[in-house]
Amino acid sequence: MNRIFIGGSRQVSRLPPEVKKRLDNVIASGHQVIIGDANGADKAVQRHFLGRHYDKVTVFCTGATPRNNLGAWHTRHVDARKGAKGFEFYAAKDREMAREADFGLMIWDGRSPGTVLNAMRLAVAGKIAVLFNVPENNVINIKTLSGWKAFISRCSRELQTDVKERASPEEWQLVESGDQPSLLLSLNATAARQDKGAPGVESSLVEAPRSAALEEALNALNDALARGDATTIMDTLGLIAREHGMSHVARKTGLARESLYRSLDATGNPEFATVLRVLASIGVRLEAKLNSSGAEREHVGSNS
Repeated sequence: MNRIFIGGSRQVSRLPPEVKKRLDNVIASGHQVIIGDANGADKAVQRHFLGRHYDKVTVFCTGATPRNNLGAWHTRHVDARKGAKGFEFYAAKDREMAREADFGLMIWDGRSPGTVLNAMRLAVAGKIAVLFNVPENNVINIKTLSGWKAFISRCSRELQTDVKERASPEEWQLVESGDQPSLLLSLNATAARQDKGAPGVESSLVEAPRSAALEEALNALNDALARGDATTIMDTLGLIAREHGMSHVARKTGLARESLYRSLDATGNPEFATVLRVLASIGVRLEAKLNSSGAEREHVGSNS
């Protein structure tokens, strides 16, 4: 079961038949849906799921109250950066949905920069973004960051400028640095490769190389383990798990996402079995080694 980020342009208020067919495929497969609370495509998709009496939907919103939650579904509140306004304010929930998702379906009006930016966020994380261009009634499958770059290069200069201006400096740095993902994005790509594709969404993914950032993060985690720094271990592991996709970790461990969020932070105190299951879910294992002081004690004991 995959977690599908469905989003789109505010100017799209009616869904084309092909989009409805894809949504029905999601329903038939029982996939989890995460969606925003805006008018336009978000509201139209919510209306479709409400009409099908589908309950595996989570509505993400920035702030305390969603603007639209037609099915009274579970709500995820995402805090924006203090002082953020307008597009920047609402982008906080979009970034969170891109991190949480395994795949994305973007319903585009052919000119909205926000929808293209969400496709970029998914591509950077090694996740497939299916971009449905409503005016042209065609589908663009974006599988890699290179694919997204090729797509945006064919768009108008105005759209390219708008996308760059709306992306955060950190996001654009990842785009300009090429296809080398960071540790957390590499983990996201690994998670997506391990899952089967949803109907209507291509599931083949480009194999991501083991990055230098991954090595650095593993070294940092090993250092924290060697020091016995439980706070840093939990904080780091929680960050990796969230960026990896908490829904993926929950599926692999058989634990509830809400419980994982509570356990995997600096103040969490999970059982050791939980830590082991989380590590296994992200492809990391613990290895016991005798430290130098332990080796000396063993040597002294053997001569007595």
